Amino acid sequence: MDDAARKRAPRWFRLAALVLMAWGMTGVAACVSQLTQGADAMGAASDYDRALFASLPLWYRADYAIATATMLAGAVALLIRSRHAVTLLTVSLVAVLIQFGWMFAMTDILAVKGPYTLYFPLLIMAIGALALQLAHVARRRGWIV
Repeated sequence: MDDAARKRAPRWFRLAALVLMAWGMTGVAACVSQLTQGADAMGAASDYDRALFASLPLWYRADYAIATATMLAGAVALLIRSRHAVTLLTVSLVAVLIQFGWMFAMTDILAVKGPYTLYFPLLIMAIGALALQLAHVARRRGWIV
């Protein structure tokens, strides 16, 4: 399917892609901030936060960067109606699952900070899953090629 064969995407799709792009830019900014400033990037950090951040393996930090960068790139791909959105958003969601899966399985963060610590990661995963679903719907309907 070439550009001429693309079906016109509805306005809500473009709006959703713009919202996802803003979400992606926020994620990239948070990632860059945390990777350059450490645990204090998100506000006043406790000794636990500083120790946890210092103990994160290098691959974890790389995974975080991949998760946020591919979310932003996937949102841009949706906006420009590129088929690469599906691949990029899949990579982002997998990276997020690895990131938070490791964090909650391999550290004592839940025991120390409590179950409310799960809320934001669950929101991030839900938005990633919805973005990927949107990309699949757009692909099936011919809005992206």
